[in-house]
Amino acid sequence: MTASAAPSPWRTHGLLILLAMMYADNFVGRQIVAVMIEPIKHEFGASDTSMGLISGLAFAAVFAVLGLPAGRLADRMSRTALLAVSSLLWGITTILCGLTGSFLLLVLARMAVAAVESPAAPAALSLIADLYPPQRRAFAISFFTAAPTFAAILALSLGAWMVDTYGWRASFIVVGIPALIIAALLAFFTHEPQRGRWDGATTHLDPLGMGATVRQLWHDKPVRYLILASAMATLGGNAFGMWNATFLVRSHGLELQHAGMLTGLIGGGTAGFGVMFAGWLTDRLGARGPHWRLRLPLAGHLLGLTTLAIYLFWPSGILLHVGTVPVPQAMVWLALNSFVMVWWLAPSFALLTSLVSPGSRAVALALQTLLSTILGVGVGPVLTGALSDLLHPAFGVEALRHAMLLSCFTAACAVVLLTRVGRHLSDR
Repeated sequence: MTASAAPSPWRTHGLLILLAMMYADNFVGRQIVAVMIEPIKHEFGASDTSMGLISGLAFAAVFAVLGLPAGRLADRMSRTALLAVSSLLWGITTILCGLTGSFLLLVLARMAVAAVESPAAPAALSLIADLYPPQRRAFAISFFTAAPTFAAILALSLGAWMVDTYGWRASFIVVGIPALIIAALLAFFTHEPQRGRWDGATTHLDPLGMGATVRQLWHDKPVRYLILASAMATLGGNAFGMWNATFLVRSHGLELQHAGMLTGLIGGGTAGFGVMFAGWLTDRLGARGPHWRLRLPLAGHLLGLTTLAIYLFWPSGILLHVGTVPVPQAMVWLALNSFVMVWWLAPSFALLTSLVSPGSRAVALALQTLLSTILGVGVGPVLTGALSDLLHPAFGVEALRHAMLLSCFTAACAVVLLTRVGRHLSDR
């Protein structure tokens, strides 16, 4: 089968599933750090601010350097080959995280993980845009982007048990092994689809240099505001996800294993269904115009802010026991919040792929991933940790809940930016 041939349905769906598995493993590696915060902190004597660094900023700093070049590579070479190499190196560097003997070496290992992971999202999303036509693309993207939310179930529930039972070092090693298998499958059992096959263009290679391409994309106001809205939404979402298990330990008195299990099963599970619902509904309503790809994210952000505030300040109290696991009453609001707060993902990515040309699509997606990673993975966790340390003299152990609310209020900025996207699309 050549690169220009249309892939068969089973190859199309099979490649989508493999990409989702790769993305899920990447996010297990990110999110499992949330249930490692306390044991790593105690082993190395680190502060909350330092743990915000290890869980976010060290990872995001490398994305700031390598994100766009990785996207450019995905626009210029075989994306399946690039992803195979990326997955192989990701597995190796994640295993190395579990073998480090000092806090500094762990920071450096996390930076190495970020370096080799940087091509993953832009290359995979560029592939999906060539696997599925625009009217089916949002649901395919939602399947891909739902993978991390379902992966949170493993990272925060099974991961919490693993960290509690075997330690954080062994957990890193276990997470890294599946990436080696995925790398082999990508290298030997997948084929590159024709680039831009649904766009009807005669050429798909962007003649501009990377800098000129980025400037051209940034000059396009709907593209710019859409990317910024995604970054602001990711800032709050990642800060919340990284500190939520610790919040349940500190403010609701749960054991770490139970806190991780509840945030994974309830938060991750409902978020996964929320992503899939948003993708399905976007494909149904998207044919009516691009504004339908904005209304669902807007509704999700507004509902998300409301349910978040209720969840964070809901009084401590047990709703029920599932076996030996106490389930706080606040988990009802966590479920509602997790379902709606991810409604922006699939519509935003689908809209972005339709606003840019095939030859610059991976760079645009890399730019979105870059800013989302800097603000979400980098700034979000460390900002929350710093706010928690700052507010501790006034609120004591409850400082974290106030810090999380302040960090997550960036969703209001995303609402303003999405409104501006809609205004500029109307002017076209």
